[in-house]
Amino acid sequence: MKSNIINSNTKAYLFLTLAALFWSGNFIVGKAASTYEIPPFSLNFYRWFFAFLILFPFTYKEVINKKDYVFENLGLFIILGITSITIFNSIVYYSLYYTQVISGILMISTIPVWILFFASFLKIEKTNLFQILGVILSLTGVLFIVTKADIQLIKELEFNKGDLSMVIGMLSWAIYSALLRKKTHPISQLALLEIIIICGFIFLVPIYFIEMSFGNKIVLGLPFILTLGYVVLFPGIFAFLFWIKGIDIIGANRSGVFLHLMTIFGALMAIVILGEKFMFYHFLGAIFIIAGITLSNKSKKNA
Repeated sequence: MKSNIINSNTKAYLFLTLAALFWSGNFIVGKAASTYEIPPFSLNFYRWFFAFLILFPFTYKEVINKKDYVFENLGLFIILGITSITIFNSIVYYSLYYTQVISGILMISTIPVWILFFASFLKIEKTNLFQILGVILSLTGVLFIVTKADIQLIKELEFNKGDLSMVIGMLSWAIYSALLRKKTHPISQLALLEIIIICGFIFLVPIYFIEMSFGNKIVLGLPFILTLGYVVLFPGIFAFLFWIKGIDIIGANRSGVFLHLMTIFGALMAIVILGEKFMFYHFLGAIFIIAGITLSNKSKKNA
């Protein structure tokens, strides 16, 4: 019995670690896409188009059977689709055109704290002093990264637009995650993902054509095919499935800790693969972000 539990935990840890690794790799590949001048919004468009096609055979019957429920909650699903599929994923690829992977992934690491903030703001969950302090500390860490701890840059308001847009993506995903907690849906996780993809993809279509109208077109070649193959299969499909499997085994609370591996994996890969440097302002930001996350987690355990 004990050995079965250990084996199950080992499997869960492997699944969750791989999910964090694949999501971290999304930032590396997103940065590489900017090097090959792959248009960010078009990349996101094709990522979710093919993810939709892959999931369709496994989900269409359930989606059709639950169509009444889907239409009753269409407003919520549209907001979930816009905040996650349309905004967050597009913003990540766009931001990486202008900012370092390390900066982006450090800011993304604050999302669990912002989820607590928006869950409280939207009256989904109650908050307390620890969570408020956690938000303040995490925000301070993000400000160190955005401003690069440079007073002159603050005075002249010359911020990196990749850092600023990543803040928008960070808040968008936090809103999505908070709303996802609002209610339990009587449908499978795969069907829910497919519904959210459809709702978000609809709003990606005009953005895709607008980007094309500015002359930013996909060049069909090996760099695009490899990039698309990775973002569709690994962060888009495999990571999601591994994450769900891990949660099924050890639960959501214990699984959430593994998200912080993204920061470690992402920073290491950025340094080793892309040759990025871990700057002093990254160090300052990381200290405040870690402190904020720690306080927020403490509040959840004490609740």
